[in-house]
Amino acid sequence: MINKYHRLFKNEEEESHFWPSFTDLLTIILLCFILIFISMMVIKSFQIEEMERTIDQIMGVRVELVKELNEEFSESTLGIEVDEKTGAIIFNTDILFEFNQAVLKKESYQFLDEFIPKYLDVLLESEYENYIAEIIIEGHADKNGGYLYNLNLSQDRAYSVASYILGEDFPEKSIQQKLEGKLTVNAKSYTDGRNDAEGNYSADDSRRVEFKFRLKDEEILDKTRELLQGN
Repeated sequence: MINKYHRLFKNEEEESHFWPSFTDLLTIILLCFILIFISMMVIKSFQIEEMERTIDQIMGVRVELVKELNEEFSESTLGIEVDEKTGAIIFNTDILFEFNQAVLKKESYQFLDEFIPKYLDVLLESEYENYIAEIIIEGHADKNGGYLYNLNLSQDRAYSVASYILGEDFPEKSIQQKLEGKLTVNAKSYTDGRNDAEGNYSADDSRRVEFKFRLKDEEILDKTRELLQGN
């Protein structure tokens, strides 16, 4: 009987030594998780700050580009409009094309010879050039005719402009080298029409060509900013 109680006491003593050790182990594991969590939060905080700095830098470049484009073309006699938000250059296609035609008019060459160097002198300055991912020539049409007809017309018009700028007859050869790899064409048919001063649809204003630029990683940065603001 004595031996029986002795063994029981010994087992209880062994268990009493085991459980504090197990508790200490759990405490250590918990502390490790806490330290890992804190480290991850610190790293995330630094990453967010870095993303915010990068976003502000990219968006600051767009603001400066829009400002400089406005200064360059505000007193221009070329009939050019600068979009205050995006920096897109807008002009009526009557400057370049006959109605429903995609072949450049003879007088359009002088217009492009004057406009393109001024535009790219701003856009491809040394401080901005590395930020520019794409320069887009975008054609727009009015609602006369079907969607596919106007899609083809607006695409052909944009391509005609790009073809001249990158072709043998364009006088600024150094500009062509800078444009290669950046210049693309796009077409909107009549899906992005414009209104007149009274707010009514204007076919004349809708027929246009736009020069746009896209900054590197701009779409990703816009989405990132939205997520950060949401947090």
